[in-house]
Amino acid sequence: MSLAVQTADLDVVGAGFVHLDYAATAPCVRAAADAVNALLPSYGSVHRGTGPRSRTSTLEYERARAVIAGFLGCRPGDQVVFTRNTTDALNLLARALPPGTTTVVFDGEHHANLLPWPNPVRLPAPATPAEAVAAAGRALAGLRGPALLAVTGASNVTGELWPVRALAEVAHAHGARVVVDAAQLAPHRPVDLRELGADYVALSGHKLYAPFGAGVLAGRADWLDAAPPYLAGGGASAAVGDSTGDVRWQTGPARHEGGTPNLLGAVSLAAVCAALTEADRDELHDREQQLLTRLRHGLRDVRGAAEVSVFGPRSERVGIVSLALPGRDPSAVATRLADEFGIGVRAGLFCAHPLVRRLTGASGHGGCAGGLLRVSFGLGTTPADVDSLLAALPVVLS
Repeated sequence: MSLAVQTADLDVVGAGFVHLDYAATAPCVRAAADAVNALLPSYGSVHRGTGPRSRTSTLEYERARAVIAGFLGCRPGDQVVFTRNTTDALNLLARALPPGTTTVVFDGEHHANLLPWPNPVRLPAPATPAEAVAAAGRALAGLRGPALLAVTGASNVTGELWPVRALAEVAHAHGARVVVDAAQLAPHRPVDLRELGADYVALSGHKLYAPFGAGVLAGRADWLDAAPPYLAGGGASAAVGDSTGDVRWQTGPARHEGGTPNLLGAVSLAAVCAALTEADRDELHDREQQLLTRLRHGLRDVRGAAEVSVFGPRSERVGIVSLALPGRDPSAVATRLADEFGIGVRAGLFCAHPLVRRLTGASGHGGCAGGLLRVSFGLGTTPADVDSLLAALPVVLS
């Protein structure tokens, strides 16, 4: 069966100009759009009513949770909590940590996985995966009490894969837990809590070919059930008395999903997860790696642009490449690519300021001035898209 037939539900909706900014937001795919359109005529309140609309919506919402749990390889007892995005999911977990928890995090992280944590121990971005594992082990060895290691699955700056399994093993050896920021990993590789050895995983729907506004935190239930609700309100409360503070909170995902949930976001995200589960992920991976090789080889001939990396040029990565442009303003280059050639890329520090400053040799705070030029792609990208960039970039840089 051809790839086109296997992945018909993964066709990008509304493809037009050359979109090479998937790492920021991936286009919606047919499966997500169809799921939303099918539910629009009949949706109603979730968990709040006995009429046909409410019953249908509640059923679809919980079905979406089950589909995503399967997609993420959730274990018995794991929870899937719907959030707005990865940032929201990681902030939820940060609020749910037991008192006194120490968090170990590398400064190569996206701000979503760098800023929310209490009592952080920040480690310099390592030069190799082995160095990452060793540094995490040293940091965790000296801790007492509960600890959490927070790590990305794939860098949003360079696309490089981090040694999550090895990091999880060393963390567990020291009695710590592990959360994986899978925002950039999930669109490109299978994410399985059991195979990763992770305790928690967070992701965003808008990185995973679904519309904005839906994300997920999945993982172990005990910390989540012991924590105060992330959003206090209807749905999170099981019973409310007449006096202040007389509240009995829900257990399970509802405890942290106060308010009317984003039904359409949950259903669209689950539809993408189902389509990816049915697709040939090995074939999708091979196709992406061919595009990545085409892009990286072509960039070698582009004067004034140099690919950056954390672990070195041979490290395994997903479809993300960032370029240093010495003496040039990456934002101006990105603007010309868009205005003159219809090519969308990203310029700046990508909400990973410490890492980009290290990769560019900059210092201080610096805001989002300068930085790098990032090229990222996914399901809708073609060889012609890559060739268009390789033809346009030398013109802009000349």
